[in-house]
Amino acid sequence: MRPLLAGLEKLYAVGVRARNARFDRQAPKSLRWPVISVGNLSVGGSGKTPLVILLAQLLAAAGWTPDVLSRGYGRHGSTVERVEPGGPANRFGDEPLMIAQAGIPVFVASSRYQAGLLAERTLVAGSSHVHLLDDGFQHRELARKVDVVAIHRCDVDDRLLPAGRLREPLAGLRRADAIVVREDDGSLLPRLMPYARPGACFWQIRRKLLLDGDWPEKPVSAIAFCAIARPEEFFQMLEGRGIRLAGKITFRDHHRYTTSDVESLRELGARNRVAAFLTTEKDAVKLDAGLLQALGAPLRVARLALEFAGQTAVMQQLVAMLDGADSTRAAVIPPIR
Repeated sequence: MRPLLAGLEKLYAVGVRARNARFDRQAPKSLRWPVISVGNLSVGGSGKTPLVILLAQLLAAAGWTPDVLSRGYGRHGSTVERVEPGGPANRFGDEPLMIAQAGIPVFVASSRYQAGLLAERTLVAGSSHVHLLDDGFQHRELARKVDVVAIHRCDVDDRLLPAGRLREPLAGLRRADAIVVREDDGSLLPRLMPYARPGACFWQIRRKLLLDGDWPEKPVSAIAFCAIARPEEFFQMLEGRGIRLAGKITFRDHHRYTTSDVESLRELGARNRVAAFLTTEKDAVKLDAGLLQALGAPLRVARLALEFAGQTAVMQQLVAMLDGADSTRAAVIPPIR
């Protein structure tokens, strides 16, 4: 590693320790309804948004009334407001819009506390309400009942910013109530357990890529494009479905698509005579009708569907945490074979 990056990484580490020490000393702001924070240690790419959607759906099925609080990364303006599912991504942010289109109330603000206050003023009051704080592990200004942290396999051997992608070291897992890893990464558990606090839960998640619309059974050629943190994983999952990719186009995470971008994609598709374009849900919410028409070939959206291994036990543990019971918070949920 270059000496400059090593020096900057050390400075960043000092800043992280000072920031966490400050939050350890001061009381956070509290909302009336309980808060479940869903976050990670690294900069993007750990599947937080699909995890938020899954938890909201499971909580709703269990009788809770969930909403989501988000800062709406990359959105224009700073208004504290509820996300309109049919609204523009540049107003609300791509991930909040994606969550809202899943049928979950979402409130955005630079201050998640203010977003929570708006939710509590406008949603019908009830004892079963719960806030889900999107990307909230480092947002310690807001009190939470439960901290859920998603870990990507790359996090285990990564370095702090700017030398790597970590926002804080693995030692930060000491604050987590539940640590989520992919089922395929179950071998990481022994390496993560020493960093966890006594009684923390370890949950394993399964991932499946679902394609919308009619998709031919026989192999067809397509171009995939996305603006996400780890695009190579998206392309690998598509190829694992037997799709032959004539092109793999990446943009910076949270990129806003322009007419020029779409024209370049259309030209590439025409040269390769592809049957369709493929993108993620997060990208699809940023493509309006005009951009879709300009592509010149059908767009198919690939949705990442998640489920927990041992989902019933996971929900029992989560509800126990919300109810304040600690006796069930010490289990590793094994995969179901």
